[in-house]
Amino acid sequence: MVVYSFYIFDRHAECIYKKKWTPRPSSTSSKPNQYDGLPEGVPHPKTLSAEDDAKLIFGTIFSLRNMVRKLGGPDDNFETYRTGHYKLHYYETPTSLKFVMVTDTKTNNLRIVLHQIYVSLYVEYVVKNPLSPIEHPGGVGVDCEMFELGVEQFVNASLMT
Repeated sequence: MVVYSFYIFDRHAECIYKKKWTPRPSSTSSKPNQYDGLPEGVPHPKTLSAEDDAKLIFGTIFSLRNMVRKLGGPDDNFETYRTGHYKLHYYETPTSLKFVMVTDTKTNNLRIVLHQIYVSLYVEYVVKNPLSPIEHPGGVGVDCEMFELGVEQFVNASLMT
C-alpha cells in the first residue's frame, strides 16, 4: 500500500496539518521522462501549491459529505472516495476535526486507522499538550514534534508494509 498524503482540517475549514510521503498521482514532474507515480499514457495535469491542494481536498470532502447526507439522510456518513488514480479516506471526530488520508486505489477502508491516529496520537500529543493552542486561527497548524514523529512512525509501521 502506498500513502500519498495526510491532512487534518479543523471545524473552521482550516488545514491545520499536512504531510506528504510520495507524489500523488495528480502531481507532475519537471522532467517528462522522470517517474512520478503515474502509469504510462495518463495525462499530467498542472501542479497545485500545497495550500491549493489542501483547499481542493477540503472542498471535495465537504461536497461529498453534504451530498451523502442529503441523499441518504443524517445518519449516513461519507468514508471513502475512489478515482482511477487514488483513494481518499475520511474520518470526522465529534468535535468536527476532519482526518483525510490519500492512498493508492488498492487500499481497504482506513476509517479505523484514522480513528487510531486521532485517539492515540492527536489526543495524546496535541490536545493534552498545554502548549498547543486550542484553536488554530488563520491556518496556524499543529506544531508538535512528538505528533509529527508519531504519525510518521505509525504510517510507516502500519500502512507502508
